[in-house]
Amino acid sequence: MATFRGSCLCGEVAFEVDGPFDKFLNCHCSRCRKASGTAHSCEVIVEAAALRWLQGKASVTRFDLPQARSFATAFCCRCGSPMPHLTRSGREAIIPAGGFDQLLGAAPDRHVHWASRADWYVPGEGLLVEE
Repeated sequence: MATFRGSCLCGEVAFEVDGPFDKFLNCHCSRCRKASGTAHSCEVIVEAAALRWLQGKASVTRFDLPQARSFATAFCCRCGSPMPHLTRSGREAIIPAGGFDQLLGAAPDRHVHWASRADWYVPGEGLLVEE
């Protein structure tokens, strides 16, 4: 079993997650687009017990969208980086994939809410790559 570490942009918050991941997905729902400011969120889903806070848990702010049955987001209150959070049931943890500090050796295996994707989203093939 591999363990993966992650943190926020300012370093205030750090966490670790035990692999393997249950799901690795790109969510295209309008709520994830709003919360991320991008075409989709990219998330790892694991059992709640697989997530451990190493530091700064008190600096993580959670927002539960009141009118949604299950949508929430969490972020570092200092730098605004998206951070892990538990589902409302508490059974799973949702980890923003961009928050990991190391190579994962895995990639998203599914798109969810594809029908809700942004009309300007173009999957990677055919795009120029700038480095």
